[in-house]
Amino acid sequence: MKRWLKFLIVVAVICVGASASYFTWYFKPQVPEKSALAVITKLPVPEVAGTMSVEEAIAKRRSIREYVAKPLTLKQLSQLLWAAQGVTDPRWGFRAAPSAGATYPLEVYVVVGKNGVSELEAGVYLYNPSDHTLGLLFTGDLRSELSSAALGQKWVAEAPLNIVIAAVYERTTVRYGERGTRYVHMEVGHAGQNIYLQATALGLGTVVVGAFEDVEVQKILRLPEDHKPLYIIPVGYPE
Repeated sequence: MKRWLKFLIVVAVICVGASASYFTWYFKPQVPEKSALAVITKLPVPEVAGTMSVEEAIAKRRSIREYVAKPLTLKQLSQLLWAAQGVTDPRWGFRAAPSAGATYPLEVYVVVGKNGVSELEAGVYLYNPSDHTLGLLFTGDLRSELSSAALGQKWVAEAPLNIVIAAVYERTTVRYGERGTRYVHMEVGHAGQNIYLQATALGLGTVVVGAFEDVEVQKILRLPEDHKPLYIIPVGYPE
């Protein structure tokens, strides 16, 4: 075999290998590992088939701001968190909400009030999509403080629980530059709508809240500096 032909074959093999490596890098979720937490709660396996169609959930979806004092179940919370950021493709790690380049910049926190979830104590939790668990960060009912940071919106204080979605922008901007900021905001909108529709299908009410003091929310929930809160989402049974 001529030397030049061997050279072309070697170059072709290198290019194919590099392309495969790039494909794997581009589509593999770029999410750092979570730190170990003292108390880990394994969430119930989420359902992937329900009794309400997507069309019906869209038609019935409303922003609900008044709730009855009734705790949610761990199963319901599991379903809501799965709808927001749960893994739907274990092989690739793809999640319920689309993400630019599978960079997954969102972190989902849960602020559980006293008697807010029947199987959980009041406190602040972090959702880990990779193994569908909740990690307890610290205990205490912080709904009133969170409501104050949300300019006094009473539904934040009265809901059994609040889902707080924060973003680590650098996970996306490191790949897409300034444009990545827009992609993060698009992604949190996808996650918020998923929560709306899942809550509707479960007979629950919710509303996405964007009016709050960012720094105050970070302090109350003891968020890392690079975790920027974007949504507060109270959830409960509609009054």
